[in-house]
Amino acid sequence: MCEKRLKGLGLISALLFSAMLLSACMTESRSGNVYSRDQARVSHSVYYGTILRVSDVTIEGTSTGAGTLAGGAMGGVLGSGVGGGTGKAIAVVGGAIAGGLAGSAIEKNVTTSAGVELEVELDNGELLAIVQEKDAVYNVGDRVRVLRDARGTARVRQ
Repeated sequence: MCEKRLKGLGLISALLFSAMLLSACMTESRSGNVYSRDQARVSHSVYYGTILRVSDVTIEGTSTGAGTLAGGAMGGVLGSGVGGGTGKAIAVVGGAIAGGLAGSAIEKNVTTSAGVELEVELDNGELLAIVQEKDAVYNVGDRVRVLRDARGTARVRQ
């Protein structure tokens, strides 16, 4: 009875640990409307221009390893409940490998987002192409503001 209770606690602990790791997978926003803590209270240069072209794109997700680790832990725990002896060891290893592959794929899928590539002609004649998350509707001919920080990171705002 006590052994089953410990096994259940181990499974719950592994699931909680996996959930914490997966929540750490969430990447910073690539939106034109969202600022990271590091971007707050930082000077940005402002340029005005006109949108020449708008193209939908996909912003690829990340593979930080957290999804692999979480999936591997969960798969190993689930595999430990199968069989006994050598079969159990094989199930643990197989579960960890399968879980790791699944966790990595899930992390990449969860962090993939819809984006937009905006070609902007600034009033000074400079041409820019900026990719950001699709968080607003932009049309050819729209007047926009382009904000650029000291590192060269830019975003388009209406």
